[in-house]
Amino acid sequence: MPGRLIRVPVKFTKLLFFLSLGALFVASTAQAQREKLPPEDLEYVQKNFPEAKKTNTGIRYIIMREGQGESPKSGQKVAVLYVLRLLDGKMIDQTDDRNAPFTFRIRRDEVIEAWDQILPLMKVGEKRLVIVPAELAYGTRGQPPKIPRSATLIFEIDLLEIKPD
Repeated sequence: MPGRLIRVPVKFTKLLFFLSLGALFVASTAQAQREKLPPEDLEYVQKNFPEAKKTNTGIRYIIMREGQGESPKSGQKVAVLYVLRLLDGKMIDQTDDRNAPFTFRIRRDEVIEAWDQILPLMKVGEKRLVIVPAELAYGTRGQPPKIPRSATLIFEIDLLEIKPD
C-alpha cells in the first residue's frame, strides 16, 4: 500500500550495522595490504629514498628530470634507456646507447608489469628512479642467476620517445 511504513525488526537493523562495519574493516585492510615491499626492503627504501612517491599498486618513484612531451598510451611503441640495480646497488643490466635504445609496446606483455604501469605516467624526456616490488617484476622465481627470488628492483628509466607506427 502506498504511504505505509514498513517496520524493520531490530535484529535485522543490527545485522545491517555489523555488515557495514565489516565492509569498512575489509576496505581498510585492503588498503593496508597494498604495501608490496617486504619489511626490510621497505625500511631501506624509506631511509634511502624518503622523497619517493607511491602508486596505488605499490611502485615507488622519484622524478629525476621532468619531461615535456606526451605520455605514451597502451599499444604505443616507446624507446627508453634504463639502468637496473638490485636494492643493494649491484648493477644487473643497462641500455645506455641513445642510438640503440630499448624499444617495446606498452601493455603488450613485452616487459614487466611495473613498466607497463609506470611508463604511461611519464612524459617524453622524463627520467625516473623507479622502485619495483618483486610481484610487479620477476616475482618469487626471480630470473637466475642475475635476479634473485623475490627481489625488489631499482630502475632508472629515461623515456626518450614515442615511436610512430
